[in-house]
Amino acid sequence: MTSLILRDVHVTIGTTPVVTGVSLTAPSGGRVGIVGPNGSGKSTLLRAVYRHLPLAGGSITVGGEDLWALTPRRAAQLVAALPQETRSDFDVTVWEMAAMGRTPHKRPFAADTERDVAVVADALAHAGVAHLAGRRFTTLSGGERQRVLLARALAQQAPVLVLDEPTNHLDVRHQFDLLGLVTSAGTTVVAALHDLNLAAAYCDHVYVLAAGRVVADGPPYEVLTPELVREVFGVDAHVTSVPGTDAPHLILRPAAGGPTTR
Repeated sequence: MTSLILRDVHVTIGTTPVVTGVSLTAPSGGRVGIVGPNGSGKSTLLRAVYRHLPLAGGSITVGGEDLWALTPRRAAQLVAALPQETRSDFDVTVWEMAAMGRTPHKRPFAADTERDVAVVADALAHAGVAHLAGRRFTTLSGGERQRVLLARALAQQAPVLVLDEPTNHLDVRHQFDLLGLVTSAGTTVVAALHDLNLAAAYCDHVYVLAAGRVVADGPPYEVLTPELVREVFGVDAHVTSVPGTDAPHLILRPAAGGPTTR
């Protein structure tokens, strides 16, 4: 069982504290969403999980292993990431980009094994980009690149998958396709999402961040209330339920009388 646990995590950029005392649990196979307004610390927190930013305090464990005490190779075997920003000037094919996900499982400069080839092919197929395998990555649209990068993360076969605004650049259909794929993959998923309705539809548990702190967490239908949405996001919300599910659906509009923020 591979759960992700953050305990009292602090992250500082320069001399500025951005994440302060965040504790979070993503149980094995769970789907956890992180929501919050711009500047709330969502991306910074996730960058600490996939070891792009160091911890200023606290701990992160995956399956009981201290993530920041591991070698980079071992950490990459445990956590795969689809970051919000990725260089787009890689002069490689789509296949080669996806095959980079196998790097943590190979010795340096080792040739692809039959298993590597099969895993990459499966990842491209699941991400819906197998037909692009021979294309140059630089020639793709933003949405196509996002799906190829998801294929790379899937090819990594890590038990924890971290997604930072994964639906950026995707049209509505591909937003649903991507999140449906991710949530059916059987991995532990932690995703930062701007769209509250996507978080409500695809996450078992949501954490709400404001000013670098967790201000609420729980199942979406308990947490995403009109009162919380107005206080944290500064907009009014009418909350209904998605027929046949427990997921709330939020109809948002500008707050009467101006925004209220924490």
